[in-house]
Amino acid sequence: MSVRRLPMDWPLVAIALTLSVYGIAIVYSAGQTDVLTAVARLWRSQVLWFCLALCTAYAMSRVSVRLLDWLTWPFYVFMCLVLVLLLFVGKGAGTAASTKSWLAIGGFRIGQPAELAKIAVVMALAKVLASLKEAPKSLLELWKPALVVGIPWVLVMKQPDLGTGIVFIGFAFAMLFWAGVSWPLLVLVASPVVSLILAFNTSVWGAWFLLLLALVLWYKPYMYEGIFLVVINVIFGVVSPIVWDKLQPYQQKRLLVFINPDIDRMKSGYHVIQSQIAIGSGGWFGKGYTMGTQKRLAFLPAQHTDFIWAVVGEELGFVGVMLGIALFALLFLRVIKIAERANDSYSGLVAFGLLASWFVHVVENMGMTLNLMPITGIPLPFFSYGGSFMLASWMAIGILLRISAEGRGGRSGPFAV
Repeated sequence: MSVRRLPMDWPLVAIALTLSVYGIAIVYSAGQTDVLTAVARLWRSQVLWFCLALCTAYAMSRVSVRLLDWLTWPFYVFMCLVLVLLLFVGKGAGTAASTKSWLAIGGFRIGQPAELAKIAVVMALAKVLASLKEAPKSLLELWKPALVVGIPWVLVMKQPDLGTGIVFIGFAFAMLFWAGVSWPLLVLVASPVVSLILAFNTSVWGAWFLLLLALVLWYKPYMYEGIFLVVINVIFGVVSPIVWDKLQPYQQKRLLVFINPDIDRMKSGYHVIQSQIAIGSGGWFGKGYTMGTQKRLAFLPAQHTDFIWAVVGEELGFVGVMLGIALFALLFLRVIKIAERANDSYSGLVAFGLLASWFVHVVENMGMTLNLMPITGIPLPFFSYGGSFMLASWMAIGILLRISAEGRGGRSGPFAV
């Protein structure tokens, strides 16, 4: 009996391979400094992880969407248990030495389970949203999605890992929007956090509160939900100064540095200032591959992980930066096409959730190198050094390949397989 061969999404494979090779080349360059460090050897480990990731992607591409659907809840529960375990045995590493993000056996760090937890939460949230007969139209109807995302989010924030927590929130909102939840309701859901952030200035918060009242009156939620939203926003606005006073001095300094890095140039603001200098000095065509002076003199911190994009800007300039952005844009467009062509809502939501996860990573990582986003220690997909992140990224590629292969739509259109 012959076995039906499913089509391969070669555009997706080509884009992901190009991004990975580009990233490995930059990891190699990041290790080329005037003073030899351990970073100089990390590109070899990244190549090994890349090869293992390709095998993982192939294996995932052989798993049917129906089987993925069936495995969703066991995978989700397992990852939640692992995140609980990390609170007791987790280890820190590098610039995150005080966290409990790494799983270690015998003193050897084997990876960050939170990277796989992102995929598990995307799958579980897709499962919940796909089971709904129609998109939620009120706050109360969002309790199931909130619970699915909230449990692992709390566990991740307890590590603490702010970067991963932001990714969870980011792709959750994106998936809700893809599932048909209206943007006014999403704004209302996010409003308490906005009030907490904007309460640093009474005038700004007052303007936001008036805008919120107008939105509530226009959207017309249930009366008790409207009253709840108004009250909770007022409470968050009032407690914002109290929350600020409870923060540790270094936490306050990190937030102040985001507003003005010059207030602490040699400590909290050092990272972003050096990153801005590196990117700004690259000009149109950069200083040349492996020749970045900020990098070679070790002025640029975490140049192989969090601030690897600054290496691209310094050595390859505007052209190299735009090439990377163009590749990510092609990846996102390709995955949107896959989500649109998916056979069912579960598949489409999984595809879009994986895209949203990458998108949050890209925006936050690139933004923090230019001080457009606060520094959260979030890696850049396919670029930043890290085995577990590379493995998780290509695991997602494997899932997308399977969704694409089973999807409808034929071979028409500019992005067709």
